[in-house]
Amino acid sequence: MKRRDFGQYCGLARALELVGERWALLIVRDLTIRPRRYTDLQAGLPGIPTNVLATRLKELEQAGVVERRVAPAPQRGVVYALTPVGQELEPALLALGRWGAAQLGDPQPGDHVSAEGVTLNLRAAFRPAEAEGVTASFEIHARDIVLHAVLTDGKLESGVGPAPGKPDLTITAQIADDELASYRAIIRAAKCGLVDLAGRRELLETFLKVFTPARPAS
Repeated sequence: MKRRDFGQYCGLARALELVGERWALLIVRDLTIRPRRYTDLQAGLPGIPTNVLATRLKELEQAGVVERRVAPAPQRGVVYALTPVGQELEPALLALGRWGAAQLGDPQPGDHVSAEGVTLNLRAAFRPAEAEGVTASFEIHARDIVLHAVLTDGKLESGVGPAPGKPDLTITAQIADDELASYRAIIRAAKCGLVDLAGRRELLETFLKVFTPARPAS
C-alpha cells in the first residue's frame, strides 16, 4: 500500500505522512494507554480489516512510532508499544480528542466503545487547574470497563484496570441497557446520582470538578 507524500516541507504534512492514514491514530490511541498484542488491538478496533491492521503496524514501526517488545512475565509472546517518539503524540491526541468530542452527536447503531478510548477521554477531560493540590485515587466501573485515575498533588496517572492499592473512591456507573458505556455516559450518570459509591463518597464532587470536560467528551 503506497504511503501518501504531500510534497510539502511542513511539520503538519510530515505528521500526516507518518500517522495520518486511516486507523493509524486509533492504533496509537490504544498503545498510548498500554502495550497491546496484535489480537488485543484487533479486538479493540472491531471495524479494522486484518490486512489494514498489519499494514498500519508495519508502517508505524518503520516510522519509529511503534516497536515490538517481548511481553513481560507471566505473559508470553510479543506486544506492540509506543517508542519515545510515539509517546510524544499524546498531547496531540488529547487535543484532537477534546476537539472531536465537541463534534459528536448521538451514538449510532454499531458504534463501539473501548476501555482505551474511555481512558483517553478521561485524560482529555482532565482539568489540571481544578486538580491543583488534590491527592486522591478513583476506580471507575461501567459495565465491563474498568479504569483508574490517581491524583498525586494534582498530577494524574490513569490507565485501564483497577486502581493500584485500595482506591479512595470506587464509582460504578449505572448505564442503561441501550446506552453505550462511554465517558460521556459515565459523567452524566455521576452528575445525576446514577452511581454506586464505595469509599469516601464526598470525593465524587472532586471527581466531577476535575474530570468533567469543558466540552462534552465521548
